[in-house]
Amino acid sequence: QVQLDESGGGLVQAGGSLRLSCAASGRTFSNYGMGWFRQAPGNGHAEREFVAAIYRNFERYYGDSVKGRFTISRDNARNTVDLQMNSLKPEDTAVYYCAQAKGATLTSIGAVEYWGKGTLVTVSS
Repeated sequence: QVQLDESGGGLVQAGGSLRLSCAASGRTFSNYGMGWFRQAPGNGHAEREFVAAIYRNFERYYGDSVKGRFTISRDNARNTVDLQMNSLKPEDTAVYYCAQAKGATLTSIGAVEYWGKGTLVTVSS
């Protein structure tokens, strides 16, 4: 059974930084694309927004709203994927979800096979 456990969320002022981490277990981590999505509070019916992905071959992709501010990384020895978030803005406030793909890449939300439970990031102005 695959399990994804996020940590690192919290309250931060605009312009600050946070680092999210996701620990994965249950299958061979290095074989799969990993990513982060987010959902703003009160947007329960909206599709989760793509934030960042890192493929099996370490290719990285970012959503337009976070390019240049967020960095995704993975550590296959520790089975973790991290999201370093800098220059945070109030509009970054959301629940952030770790995601593991069905295969080596994570090109869209449809490619996600497993989700974490989410961690809340709140950015105050």
